[in-house]
Amino acid sequence: MTPSDIQDFSQGRTKARAYFCYLFSKNIPNRLPSISEEMIMPRLLKIKGDLQNCEGVYLLDYRGVQISPTFTAHKQIDSDAGKIRADRAYYYRAVREARCTITDPYPSLITGDLSVTASQPIYSETGELKYVACIDMPFEDVLKISHFNTFDTFFSNFFKYSYGLFSFALIAVALLLFLKGMQSFFLYEITISNFEVKNVFEATILITLSLAIFDLAKTLIEEEIMGRHKEHNIAGPHKTMVRFLGSIIIALSIEALMLVFKFAITDPEKLMYAMYIVGGVSVLLIGLAIYIKFTNLKINE
Repeated sequence: MTPSDIQDFSQGRTKARAYFCYLFSKNIPNRLPSISEEMIMPRLLKIKGDLQNCEGVYLLDYRGVQISPTFTAHKQIDSDAGKIRADRAYYYRAVREARCTITDPYPSLITGDLSVTASQPIYSETGELKYVACIDMPFEDVLKISHFNTFDTFFSNFFKYSYGLFSFALIAVALLLFLKGMQSFFLYEITISNFEVKNVFEATILITLSLAIFDLAKTLIEEEIMGRHKEHNIAGPHKTMVRFLGSIIIALSIEALMLVFKFAITDPEKLMYAMYIVGGVSVLLIGLAIYIKFTNLKINE
């Protein structure tokens, strides 16, 4: 297994889950009256027979206790019956999300290689949880199921290279702004003895904007090119949007602060215009907070 395999699995996870959901919904009855283990196990074994290289299938009750043996490719492990699986991700995630789920890759107790477990909660006619059906598959086979086709790969590479070009262009702009901001210290001769608030704020705006743009480019490279956004609470385009709005808010806040000092000294009657910018920054902050709130809710669902 390589880091690229993990990235491919993360990107194709939805596709793999949809495949196993289809198998479960097609073969195993759900939300029916008098549903029982005898109704489920033959159909679960049918799925095992249809899946090439399936490592094993088994059934848990509503408490997470395994009530059937583990049926592997070549044998039946009767000693697994009665074991508590309530602390396993394939049980509590399926129960919590109330839908078909697949786990992250983990070392299999049967083969010792990396495996992925697909699980499906099974409910009675009244919506009461009765069982959780589980299928163990080798990680390599799940990768094949979730692998992108040629069309997906082309556009994935196209967008990756495009983000790379935009990111390096943003880095170039950030460096130019930084150099211009540093030049201001020498152009205006900003020293302790020659200190002008206006000149200092202009240099600060340029340097802050360069930092914000550089941070935005860094986020694009990490998330869209290197694929390091999966562990964050706010991920992918959501985090990029937060960084972008944050850059705008920082720039406007510095501009408003500069105008407050400038008008307070030169023309107090125009302080109201600075307050308009402060009000706009406040609205942006509230909007950003709402965006983050609902983004987190959507990701956690």
